[in-house]
Amino acid sequence: MNDLLDSAWTESAPEIITLGEPLIEFNQHRADQPDLYIQGFGGDTSNVAIAAARLGGRVGYITRVGDDRFGRQLLELWQREGVDTRAVARDPDAPTGVYFVTHGPNGHEFNYLRANSAASRINPDALPKGVIQQARLLHVSGISQAISSSACDAVAAAISLARASRAVVSYDPNLRLKLWPLERARTVIMTTIAQCDLCLPSLEDARLLFATDSADAIIAAVHEAGARIVVLKCGAKGCIVSNGNRIERIAGHPVLSVDATGAGDCFDGAFAVRVLGRDDVFAAARYANAAAALATTGYGAVAPLPYDGAVRKLLGTQ
Repeated sequence: MNDLLDSAWTESAPEIITLGEPLIEFNQHRADQPDLYIQGFGGDTSNVAIAAARLGGRVGYITRVGDDRFGRQLLELWQREGVDTRAVARDPDAPTGVYFVTHGPNGHEFNYLRANSAASRINPDALPKGVIQQARLLHVSGISQAISSSACDAVAAAISLARASRAVVSYDPNLRLKLWPLERARTVIMTTIAQCDLCLPSLEDARLLFATDSADAIIAAVHEAGARIVVLKCGAKGCIVSNGNRIERIAGHPVLSVDATGAGDCFDGAFAVRVLGRDDVFAAARYANAAAALATTGYGAVAPLPYDGAVRKLLGTQ
């Protein structure tokens, strides 16, 4: 199948490719009705793909879904959103993963049913090489590396293909300690940072990875590990961008935030679109920062992902 797919890939191939794990989301919608969950969609790299597509990117996704109702719903979602699904495989022997979001005084909390999911069975041999080789940017995440050893190997193989084709490699460590122990995560993540062009950690994750609360020390450590561009995402406080010679602190936007699920993923997708649109990394981060703020103004990972007009309106550039 992959040989046929590679030979059929044409100039209409996506410029942005994401690889990873999609999930079905059940989000606790109202605090006064704690047993009411609204079905939606999630998975960090799926969110990145949809965010980028809504913002004008030509995007494709590499993953596996179960040959079940949830897998079909995800395929329909990506097709509606304009995400190329030719590199999505259906697995008849494994389910599509699911997660639940609850909301409380300390923010949102996640609980997952993803063990042995279809996405966790992705492996290097099944990668559609031509898809990656024709892309201008590959985006991967630490979650994709943590869900299984074969998925971790697939991420490494995809990065090697992208680097050989001189594509930009974008990486969000997206640390999830429920999936793997910190020391293994740190080893894999540091190895990956050495191979990426754009590193997009959250401050929360980076504090654990680098054992420091200092944003400047974190940025220096990520550069030292090998990343050319570092964007440290600081939630409602905005982000800090560094190209190794210049650092810019970008303030957050005052919006009516109700749910931060997927905001960091939205940032990653928006940043990729604007980098490929030939913005410098500081302008790209300002745009992505505004997009991520808008992503917090609705419930769920996908529904509130913004379109370009809304982002430019918030930035005052429309």
